[in-house]
Amino acid sequence: MNSLLDQPSEFASLVQRFFLERLMQQKNASPRTIEAYRDTFRLLLTFAEQRLHKSPAVLTLNDFNTTLILSFLDYLEKERHNSVRSRNARLAAVHSFSRYLALQCPPALLLAQQILAIPTKRYEKPLLGYLSVDEMHAVLDAPNADTWFGQRDRIMLAMLYNTGARVSELTGIRVADVNTVGAPSVQLHGKGRKQRTVPLWKETLLQIRRWLKQQNLQQDQPLLPNRYGQPMTRANVAERMALAVTTAQILCPQLRGRHITPHSIRHTTAMHLLQSGVDITVIALWLGHESPSTTHGYIEIDLAMKERALATIGPPEFKNARYHPSDTLLEFLESL
Repeated sequence: MNSLLDQPSEFASLVQRFFLERLMQQKNASPRTIEAYRDTFRLLLTFAEQRLHKSPAVLTLNDFNTTLILSFLDYLEKERHNSVRSRNARLAAVHSFSRYLALQCPPALLLAQQILAIPTKRYEKPLLGYLSVDEMHAVLDAPNADTWFGQRDRIMLAMLYNTGARVSELTGIRVADVNTVGAPSVQLHGKGRKQRTVPLWKETLLQIRRWLKQQNLQQDQPLLPNRYGQPMTRANVAERMALAVTTAQILCPQLRGRHITPHSIRHTTAMHLLQSGVDITVIALWLGHESPSTTHGYIEIDLAMKERALATIGPPEFKNARYHPSDTLLEFLESL
């Protein structure tokens, strides 16, 4: 057995080099990617300590095997009650390290290949929820325009709906990112350091102009500050969104009992663009999707579009013919 696989210092060194050299220097991974991978290894090393009764400092490459990883994935689902998507995200981080391990430590190639053979788990993808035009307008008008918080929340909701921004993109908007002259637009800083420019509707532009004039915000300040002048947090946005939905339920009772989040507004933007006849590739650019295939999911939930497509074709004409298996093996397969 190769001694490298039994040396605690080798495993610890590879983990450190994976983060410092591979992710930060060579790949220049985004801070969010590094944080996600860091959290995965924190969970994994803590789990290994409990399962193997070894502190992280004395773990070896031989301990980093399929038995440990499969047990860790089961632990995430059964004990931490993580979703399949979260489980797969943790596995992706482990896979990334395993590919690095295979290149940097040839004696561990077999271990790495075995871990890389662990598949991601399939799951039922729920239909995306979105709001109708009337429901969306009820939410947009819900915040009290006579208060500072209400004015800010109206801008927040208008920007979410106009741009289809993710929460992280919304809270990262600075005043300098907003262009209010010429062709009004906003520059969003998306996942993986990707940037995109989204045009602003006239109504959104008027709200932003009034807001900037009233608040006298500087170019380097957040467009949507909290009470302390700092950017709103993810939790803050979710809280104010929930408050707006609760208020909107008075005039729009069909909102009651529905789980509506800031990301629901992103889906709503996509659906309303799609229903207005905007091409799917344009919507993909609008939302910052890396591939239009990600955007195709919105087509699945528009029943009206499906009905219009169905109306353009007639039912197929064919004769019903019952299939009869020809032998016992086919009969067995048919019975499954």
